[in-house]
Amino acid sequence: MTTKKEIARDKNLEELMELADQQSRGYFRQGLNCAECVVRTFMDIYETGMPEEVICMATGFGGGMGHTKNTCGAITGSVMALGMTEGRRDPFGPKEEMQMRIKHLQGDIYPVFEKLIKEIEAEYGTLICREMSKQYDDFDSKPRMKNCMEIIAYCARTVIRHAEAE
Repeated sequence: MTTKKEIARDKNLEELMELADQQSRGYFRQGLNCAECVVRTFMDIYETGMPEEVICMATGFGGGMGHTKNTCGAITGSVMALGMTEGRRDPFGPKEEMQMRIKHLQGDIYPVFEKLIKEIEAEYGTLICREMSKQYDDFDSKPRMKNCMEIIAYCARTVIRHAEAE
């Protein structure tokens, strides 16, 4: 189980998910992009061992990766966030252990991320930003931004549930 920060320490799963929902929406209102919102929210809740500056790694994933409207930034932010607690801390090792490390990665680690991604894809029918936003003619419109805020909040809640399940 991942260690929680003071803000989340005595909360049950539903309360943690609600906290993630509210935090992520607040960050979006402050101007953080979709990926940054999810990563920052996760870092608010869990002791990840990562420096605060790690959020800069999420910046380029906003707007569907560099505002190209490809893979949704809230989803890539979720994967990055979960990686902070479930990812490999030291992927290196002796060459003779490489096959064992690969087997562990494919059999134990990737499935954790796969479950998260498949759940989000099942919710929206896609992982692609432009498809999630296709009903909005103007990508900069308020209704599209509201839609993205809903997706961000969903992803923030979902990654918390997956972190708690591991």
